[in-house]
Amino acid sequence: MHTFRTNRTALCAALLLAGFFSAGSTLAADTPATNTGGKLLLTGGVSEIGGAAGGGLTPWAVIGGYGTNDQIGANAFYTRVQLPDYHMDVAGALIGFYNRVEFSVAQQRFNTEKVGGLLGLGNGFTFRQNVYGIKVRLFGDAVLDQDSWIPQVSVGIQHKQNNQEAIVKFVGAKSATGNDYYISATKLYLAQSLLANVTVRFTKANQIGILGFGGDKHNAYQAEFEGSLAYLLSRKIAIGAEYRQKPNNLGIAREDNWYDAFIAWAPTKHVSFTLAYANLGNIVIKNHQRGVYASVQVGF
Repeated sequence: MHTFRTNRTALCAALLLAGFFSAGSTLAADTPATNTGGKLLLTGGVSEIGGAAGGGLTPWAVIGGYGTNDQIGANAFYTRVQLPDYHMDVAGALIGFYNRVEFSVAQQRFNTEKVGGLLGLGNGFTFRQNVYGIKVRLFGDAVLDQDSWIPQVSVGIQHKQNNQEAIVKFVGAKSATGNDYYISATKLYLAQSLLANVTVRFTKANQIGILGFGGDKHNAYQAEFEGSLAYLLSRKIAIGAEYRQKPNNLGIAREDNWYDAFIAWAPTKHVSFTLAYANLGNIVIKNHQRGVYASVQVGF
C-alpha cells in the first residue's frame, strides 16, 4: 500500500517533469507559443500518478494536452514501477479544454506479491483505486509569461475510490473513498532551462488512498507540501527531482515522504519516455523500497 503510493508518485513525477522540461527547452528554441497548431513540445506536461498533468509525484499548474486557448488536447499514459517486494501499474488519460480546464481519470493497481501472503491476503493480492480529477487554471501562463515573475496557478480536486473497503477499514481507515484538494504554482524559466513547481495538497489519504482515508491517529485534512525541479540538458532531454510529503493517519502503517530522480526523453512532440530512481522508504512491513520507474505518454 505504502508501496503503491510511493511507486506511483515517483513514477509520474519523472514523467511530468520530463515533459515540461522538454517543452520548455523546445519553446526557448522555437519562439513563444503563438503556434496555431497547438502548444510547443511537451508544454502540456506528462501524467502524474493520479492522472493529472504535472510531474510523477505531484500535479502541476499546467493544463494537459497540446490545446491552446481555442483548442482541445488530450494525453494517455501507462506507468510501471518495480520495487524489491511490490510492483505497481497505473494507466489513465486526460483531456484539456482551451488551456483552462482539465479532466483526468486513472486506475492504480498495487500488487503486494509475496508480501500479500505474509499479511494473510494471498500472494499477488492487488489493491485497485480509481482517481477522477478536475483542474482549473486561475491565472498566469508558465510558457508565455516569461517577462513576469507571476507563475501559472491552478486549483484541482481528485476523487479517489478504493475497491477494498473491508480491508482498509480493518487497518484503521475511516473510509474507502475520499477527496484531495490542491493548489499548484508552476514557473518555467526558458532562458535558464529550468522549471519549478510547488503544490500544497489538503488530504486525508493513507498511502495516496491505497489504505483508505483518515485513521485512528488523525481524521482531519492536513496540508502537505510537494515540489518539483527540472533542468533541460538539451531540447529533448531533461533531468530532475521531486519530493512529496504524506500524512501519518494510521497507527499500523508508518508513511515515509517520497523522493525521486529522473531522466526524460521526448523524441517527438507526441511521445515521451521517462526513467526514474525512486526512494519510497518503508512500505507496510518492508523497508528500503527503492526501485525503477518507467513510463510512456502519448498526446496531442
